Amino acid sequence: MHLASLPSALREALDRPELRAVTGGWRVTAAPALAASFTLAESELRLGRAALERPDRMVIALRHGLEAAWLGAALPGREALAALAAARVAALFAAMEEGPESAPVGWSAELAAALPPSPARLAALARELAPGAALAAADGALLAALWPLLGPAEWLMEQGGDGRLAIDPLTGLNAYGCSHRPRPWAVTFASSTASSSSERGYAGAEAARRRLVRQGLTDGPEKALAAEAARVRAEIAAGFGLGADAGVIVAASGTDCELFALALAVAAADGRAVVNLLVAPEETGSGVPLAAEGRHFAPETAWQSPVEKGARVAGFPAATRRLGIALRGADGTPRPPAAVTAEIAAEVAQAVADGARVLLHVLDVSKTGLLAPDPAWAGRLAARFPGLVDVVVDACQARLSEDRVRQYVAAGFAVLVTGSKFFTGPPFAGAVLVPPALLARLRAHPLPAGLADYAGAWEWPEEVGGRVLAPRANAGLLLRWNAALAEMAAFRAVPAAERRESLARFTGAVAAAIAASPDLEPVAVPAPDRSDAGWDGLATILSFAVRAPGGGLMGVAEARAVYRWLNADLAAAIPAPLSYAERELARLFCHIGQPVPLAGPGGRPIGALRISAGARLVSGEPSHGDMDTAPRLAREIADANRVLAKISLILRHFNALEAADPRPSFR
Repeated sequence: MHLASLPSALREALDRPELRAVTGGWRVTAAPALAASFTLAESELRLGRAALERPDRMVIALRHGLEAAWLGAALPGREALAALAAARVAALFAAMEEGPESAPVGWSAELAAALPPSPARLAALARELAPGAALAAADGALLAALWPLLGPAEWLMEQGGDGRLAIDPLTGLNAYGCSHRPRPWAVTFASSTASSSSERGYAGAEAARRRLVRQGLTDGPEKALAAEAARVRAEIAAGFGLGADAGVIVAASGTDCELFALALAVAAADGRAVVNLLVAPEETGSGVPLAAEGRHFAPETAWQSPVEKGARVAGFPAATRRLGIALRGADGTPRPPAAVTAEIAAEVAQAVADGARVLLHVLDVSKTGLLAPDPAWAGRLAARFPGLVDVVVDACQARLSEDRVRQYVAAGFAVLVTGSKFFTGPPFAGAVLVPPALLARLRAHPLPAGLADYAGAWEWPEEVGGRVLAPRANAGLLLRWNAALAEMAAFRAVPAAERRESLARFTGAVAAAIAASPDLEPVAVPAPDRSDAGWDGLATILSFAVRAPGGGLMGVAEARAVYRWLNADLAAAIPAPLSYAERELARLFCHIGQPVPLAGPGGRPIGALRISAGARLVSGEPSHGDMDTAPRLAREIADANRVLAKISLILRHFNALEAADPRPSFR
C-alpha cells in the first residue's frame, strides 16, 4: 500500500459504521513517520507506519487505539489495567475481522482466549503494553473477573444465545443472515425474522458495553451486571408504559419466554396438570412446542448449559401437555374466527372438567400476521373458570402499540414480547411482561429448579428469581436489548398518526407491487381486528409465494434458496450477459423474512416469503441522513420493489444459481 493512498484508506476505515460509533471526540490522523502502530495525545489518535502499511492492520490498530483512548480517560492512573483491557478488545476485534492469522502482534491469541492468562503472564503483558506502568495485583484479579465482558459490542452481542447467533467466518453473517455490525448497504425488510443492527442500535449496545466495562473495572462485574439488568428491565417497562407494580423478565429468546410463561401457570397449579393451549404453533418459533410442554427445546441453553433436547425441564410437572389450535385450513387459508373460538372454548372446558389448569394463548400476531383469538373474548372465557385459566399473549412479533400492551397487562394477561422482530433489534432479545397478580403469585411460589439453566436472578423481578436462580445476568442479552431499546425510543418519538401513515403508505404500495408481479402469489392475511385506528391495525407482514420456473408455487426448500440468494452477490454466478442495471441488481444484498411453511393449492406445502415493515421504516436510521419522511419512504418503497425485481432475476437464472449456490455475505 503506497503512502500516497493512505488518507483515502483511512477515510474508508473511519466510515465503517461500527467504527463511527466508537470514535467519540477523538481526531484520527495518519503519521507515517511514527514507528508505533498508534499513539494518543491531546484528543488525537495518530496511526503510525506499522498500522498504515497494511489496510487490515490499520483497521485493527484504529479499533485498538479508540478503545485505549476511552479506557485511558475512564481509568486515570491505572494505565496497565486500561492497556490490557483495550488490548483484549483489539484482539477479539482482530479475530472477528480476519481470523486469528491476521493478528498483528504476538499477544493477540492470548488476549482473545476464553480464559485469561495467569497473573504472572498478565503482569508481563502489562509491561509490554504499558511500559513504565505496573499492574497491581488487585487490578489483575479484577481484569480476570471481568474477562467475559471485555470485547467489542458486536462480539458481546454474539454471546449468550445459541449457535444461531454465531457468525460464520465464511459469510460474516449468522444463521439468520444478519450481523451485529451495521450493514446499511443491504436492503432489509426482515423484521418478521431477524435484522442486522442499525447504526442507532449498535450505538445503543456500545453505550451499554461502556457502562458495563466502566463500572466493572471499578466495582466488579457483579455490581455492573446487576445494575445494567435492572436498568434494562426498567426501560422495557417504561417503553411499554407499564406501572411500577408490573414485572419484567428478560429472556434470551421468544422460546425462552414461552418456557417462563408456562412457569407462571405451574406456580399456581397446586398439583393439577397444566394444559398449554397454543394457537397456530406452526407459525411461532420452531422450539415453542417443546417449551410449551416444559421441555428443553435445544441441546444447550443460552447459558451454554448442556441439556437433553426434548427432556422435561426439572420442576415442570410430567403431566404438563400441549394442545395446538390451527389458524389455517388444509388449503392454507385462514379459518373463520368463529370456528377457531368454538374449538378453543371446547378444549378449555374439557381440560377444566378433567381437573387441569389451562394456559390459554392469544397470538398477536403470527409469523404471517394473523391475530387470534379475540383478546377480549379470551378474557371472558377465562372468567368463566375463575382461578383455573391464565391468558398469555404471544406478542413476540411486537406489532402492537404500547397502549395495547398496557390493556393486556391491565386485564391480567402476561405478554411475551421481543425487541428483535418489529423493533429490529438483534435476534435473541425477549421479555415477559408480568401483571401484578401474576407477579405476586411468583413471589409466593418457587420457580421450577430447571430454570436455573436458562436464566439469572438479575434477569427477573426482585424477590422472585433469587430463591432458585444464580446471581448473574446474561451480558449479551443485555446489549442486544439495549440495541432494541434505542430503536424503540426512536419509533416512539414519532407521532402516532405519522407512524400509521408511514406504515400504511409502505404496505399499500408493496402489497400492490406483489399483486402485480407475474412471478409472485400474495398470501392473504386479514389485517388485525383492532377496536381503534392505531398503527397496529395494519397488516405489516406481507407474505407471498414464488412461482417456480417449472410451474406451480415453490415449496419450502426452493423458497429458502431464493431467500439465501437474495442476500448474496449473484453477478459471478449468472453466466448470461447482464446489462448494467441487471448487474447492479444481482449484486444488491436483500434480506427479507425467512420462508414460512404453509399449505398451498390442493394442500401442497409452499414456502411463503415475507417483506416486513419494521420500526426503522417509521423512524429512519443514520444512514438515511437528513431525508424528510416523504422522500425516505419513497426510497424504502423503491428498495422493496428492487427486492421483487431481484426475485424475478433469480427466477430467470434459477438453474445456473442452483448449480453455483452463491453464499450470502456481509458485504
